[in-house]
Amino acid sequence: MDSLFSHASAAPEPGPDEGLEPVVCTVVVPGAVARAFMGFTEHTHLWWPLEGHSVYGAGSYVEFEESLILETADDGRSSVWGTIDDWQPPLSFHASWHPGSQALWSTELRVAFRAVEGGTEVRVVHSGWEGAKDPAATRADYEAGWPDVLDRFVRFMGGSGT
Repeated sequence: MDSLFSHASAAPEPGPDEGLEPVVCTVVVPGAVARAFMGFTEHTHLWWPLEGHSVYGAGSYVEFEESLILETADDGRSSVWGTIDDWQPPLSFHASWHPGSQALWSTELRVAFRAVEGGTEVRVVHSGWEGAKDPAATRADYEAGWPDVLDRFVRFMGGSGT
């Protein structure tokens, strides 16, 4: 399934759908904010559903390395998913998001962590659809994909998921 990466081959032509709302997904994971941040950013390779949401598929490895989010295939090829431009551990990070592309255009990804009753709220805000070949379809793909990705994170962190 390519839904989270369907924009990888899209031409950087602005579409008529400027002003599309961000995709916002929120989950709660058990544990402290620092633990949730670490689980999300340092152990991504253990929970991200690479079999359906990656450039190289199952068997690859995703990691946050310095200012990049990278996927590395088992044969050594690598793909930059995004560039981190605001790193505020353990509270948030912001990155350009362009999995599988040369970043001719990218979306914006903000992930924030805050303490709530029962654990840590993880809020993903994904925006910037205007550069996609089909902005509305790209947004719809991410709107459908993020809940599944975050459900895997909830289960990894010891929550019940959906």
